[in-house]
Amino acid sequence: MSELAQQAAVLREKLNQYAHEYYVLDAPSVPDAEYDRLFRELQAIELANPQLQTPDSPTLRVGGKPLPQFSPVTHAVAMLSIRTETDVTEQGALAFDASVRKELGLAENDPPVEYAAELKFDGLAINLRYEDGVLVQAATRGDGATGEDVTQNIRTIGQIPLRLKGDAPALLEVRGEVYMRRDDFAKLNAKQIAAGEKTFVNPRNTAAGAVRQLDPAIAAQRPLSFYGYGLGDLSGWDSQPNTHAGILNALRDFGFPVCDLRAVVLGGVGLAQFHAQVAAQRDELPFDIDGVVYKVNSIAQQRQLGFRTREPRWAVAHKYPAQEALTTVEAIDIQVGRTGSLTPVARLAPVFVGGVTVTNATLHNQDEIDRKDVRVGDTVVVRRAGDVIPEVVSVVFERRPMIEQPGADLFTPTQVPQYPAYRILELYPTCPVCGSKTVREPEEARVRCTGGLFCSAQRKEALKHFAGRRMMDIEGLGDKLIEQLVDADLVKTPADLYRLNLSQLAGLERMAEKSANNLLAAIEASKSTTLSRFIFALGIRNVGEATARDLAQHFTSLDALQVATVEDLQAVNDVGPIVTQSIIEFFAEPHNREVIASLLEVGVNWPVIEAKPLDGVLVGKTLVITGTLPTLSRDEAKALIEANGGKVAGSVSKKTDFVLAGEAAGSKLDKAQSLGVAILDETALRRMLNV
Repeated sequence: MSELAQQAAVLREKLNQYAHEYYVLDAPSVPDAEYDRLFRELQAIELANPQLQTPDSPTLRVGGKPLPQFSPVTHAVAMLSIRTETDVTEQGALAFDASVRKELGLAENDPPVEYAAELKFDGLAINLRYEDGVLVQAATRGDGATGEDVTQNIRTIGQIPLRLKGDAPALLEVRGEVYMRRDDFAKLNAKQIAAGEKTFVNPRNTAAGAVRQLDPAIAAQRPLSFYGYGLGDLSGWDSQPNTHAGILNALRDFGFPVCDLRAVVLGGVGLAQFHAQVAAQRDELPFDIDGVVYKVNSIAQQRQLGFRTREPRWAVAHKYPAQEALTTVEAIDIQVGRTGSLTPVARLAPVFVGGVTVTNATLHNQDEIDRKDVRVGDTVVVRRAGDVIPEVVSVVFERRPMIEQPGADLFTPTQVPQYPAYRILELYPTCPVCGSKTVREPEEARVRCTGGLFCSAQRKEALKHFAGRRMMDIEGLGDKLIEQLVDADLVKTPADLYRLNLSQLAGLERMAEKSANNLLAAIEASKSTTLSRFIFALGIRNVGEATARDLAQHFTSLDALQVATVEDLQAVNDVGPIVTQSIIEFFAEPHNREVIASLLEVGVNWPVIEAKPLDGVLVGKTLVITGTLPTLSRDEAKALIEANGGKVAGSVSKKTDFVLAGEAAGSKLDKAQSLGVAILDETALRRMLNV
């Protein structure tokens, strides 16, 4: 190593150490001026000798060149979500402990389960990938399977180490949360006001927006923080701790900030005590949280418990009561949604709730309005449900505006509400947007517009859904642009997006020729998709992302799905009568079939999915998987069964042919035995399939 390279290496080591002391330990050992002097010295060396700049150089924290777009990153280990416990009392903690004990097969007199309890941060989940101790990639969670490469922006966060301390594994992926402290958010908004710029809404959205800035120099100006809380992919870690608490301690030793407000507790009582302890401190915390997280501490027990569909059985997020406030209903408006629902929205006198100023709140549907008897002029309790969506909880009837009307006895006038009860169908017998008839189907809470895509409001919402990141992923086609396209009568169906030309787009307000060309390129690129994304993009009622993926895997072609019968659809995992009816009704509508045909005509396509073999030994057989198998994961076992013509169901019934059971099989195995269903272990399954 040359003398200059050695000098650069020493400077990097010092600066990284000083940054760790400043940002993580909050105990700087040198003045800012000394750090700045060394930083400038390293920067000068690297500018004169670019080959000496390494991926762990502190000079990368100032931000690199702006990016044209984010590159997709496929997560080596899926970033799965955890279940939310909405019972905000101590019963939520006790219920989780009871479910864990049941899954582990513990008797009442067995020792309590040990848990790691921590905070649920209100920020953006990030996966940090380190190879030989150096940060090489940072990715957002995305849809859990695929995220976005935001490495340049993440390098600007001083708390995130560019090189790990100590003896790091060959490969280590660390999961954590990027967030913004309340005091940093306040300072940022003060700067915005001083500069005459618009202020930001809340810390969570501001942090998320900073991470997804295409210009990392802007991200570098945002005061972001980070806490590590878990692992992704890893290899070469011979001394990996056998508890979650131990892993967090190890992350701290590697140089990551790890929140100190955490504990190892015993049983449901310990969890409930932690929940109450944090609740008492919540308002004094320097950052926002939306609950606490409980995790079984033993890694061996976590593996034994495994996953329920896409959520771990060994973890849960336990919410707190949403913050509430009093305000007044100034008006009730109607919004027409993607599926035609007429949703009543209360326009409120501005009120500060849960960290944001709320000016409107959903009233959901007519049933909810009737149940709560919400009227214009009422004083109401407003809550940010789940700390996100504002809703009207109840009416303070003592404060309702009343007027006097003469009664039977003129000396005793009757007090009646100043404003009448709100009836959507009476007020809107036709759609307020398109004039089509409105209906309320029997046993449905919602009033719907019958206009379909003839209704511009439905058309706009359908197009916003269609173009979304997890659907057709049309970069640059935002909500305001879609509204312009519909209002200008340029787009009536999703297929019309693919017929747009440069002159049409360039004629729109605030649409430069370069932006128009970029959008046309993004629209063209979106033609190549997957069957599951396409199904999700169609906006079929009650068909979410996971169901769309299951439908694509089961039917393997759009043609097969379009002609599927009720029996065919209910053979799909987790597809019940309501979802089945929605799918049948969607494909029975001629207009929907025309839209699909038009999309195929303009070139929307996806790779052919190989059909399942018809001669597999499990054709016509239904299996249920339970417990932990010796060598196969649940997904691998499911793929093996489906590759041989079988269907995997979620619960045991008389229609189940086999139950594939591993360790800690639990109640499904008991039910199978009581029904006389044949039991297979992994060895028997492999023997049956000759694999």
